[in-house]
Amino acid sequence: MTVAPLRLVVVSAGLSTPSSTRLLGDRLAEAVRRAVADGGRTVDVRVVELRDLAVDIANNMVTGFPGRALAEAVAAVTRADGLIAVTPVFSASYSGLFKSFFDVIDNDALSGKPVLIAATGGTARHSLALEHALRPLFAYLRAVVVPTAVYAASEDWGGSGDALTDTLPTRIARAAGELAALLVTRPSAPVAAADTVVPFEQQLAALRPEWER
Repeated sequence: MTVAPLRLVVVSAGLSTPSSTRLLGDRLAEAVRRAVADGGRTVDVRVVELRDLAVDIANNMVTGFPGRALAEAVAAVTRADGLIAVTPVFSASYSGLFKSFFDVIDNDALSGKPVLIAATGGTARHSLALEHALRPLFAYLRAVVVPTAVYAASEDWGGSGDALTDTLPTRIARAAGELAALLVTRPSAPVAAADTVVPFEQQLAALRPEWER
């Protein structure tokens, strides 16, 4: 019997191009793919770049209606078997764009879903943002957050690490292994029929009184 690939979604809140946040997300996803392959399974990876959805997210916050691209991104996250969430650290916390995206998602959508949290920043001093900001956010959403969170400061990309934190590749491998273990033992999320994304104009028209149509 053919086993369907596991669905892994990477949510990247990086703002620049190229982005170290996206780079970290890609490395984590590849490490998860390799770890899952060792168990005889395959993974389909989708990356959601929040930078491209910034206007849709802002519009959704004031209108309550997602655009097509945002609706598709939310559906991908909701249906995923696992999630990698990566944000740059601003003012010792996740970015506003990152938080706004997860505000759009239904509070129950991530319940029980395995999540790997990660962040990037200019200095290692901001690494605790993973524990005092990101982990509580996903705990509130009732996700299952893997024990190892991955923070990458500027010096981590070429540094040798230290006795307490190990190297960045070591932390990536450990976190990826933890997420892979949850993915292969958790029942796959049900594959729902493809949702029809209704354009905003059509949704708005449906709200008008009959005599205005």
